[in-house]
Amino acid sequence: MSTLAILAAAAAAGASALPVPPAPGLHYAFSIAVTLAPPIEQGTVDGRRKRFVPITGGIVSGPRLQGTVLAGGGDWQTIGADGLTIVDTRYTLKASDGTVIDIVNPGVRMATPEVTARMAQGEQMPPDAYYFRTAPRFSVADGAHDWLRRTVFVGRGIRNPDTVQIDVFSVD
Repeated sequence: MSTLAILAAAAAAGASALPVPPAPGLHYAFSIAVTLAPPIEQGTVDGRRKRFVPITGGIVSGPRLQGTVLAGGGDWQTIGADGLTIVDTRYTLKASDGTVIDIVNPGVRMATPEVTARMAQGEQMPPDAYYFRTAPRFSVADGAHDWLRRTVFVGRGIRNPDTVQIDVFSVD
């Protein structure tokens, strides 16, 4: 047996002896339903389709946060022929108590090229037809909502023809 094979076997044996750490829990915090204007196509750049989708408003609802989405943000998308869409959204929320909260929400949406094409044509696709996850980060002043700065979140996205819903979960 070669030295490389011996090292690989030893590493595999050692790795299986380690206990599996417990996974962090997720807790539903709120949902963001963002309304969208028609996309502005930039064309193909570096082999990927680029476009900007303006955010026109929306609603925030859930057990930990309620409010509105302010107009003026957007979603910068890079779409590959392989079905991978890289999203980079930036917009502003206004909590029901008047607190203004900035959000930067990068993520990925993965779908077959057929599903991607159908969504691009405005067709409603079931959420289980694609993978859409984000990692929202919030910027907010000290006060009632500063917990948003001190918590890690993951989002599950649902793409509708003229809206996007992000269900936001805090990570324990």
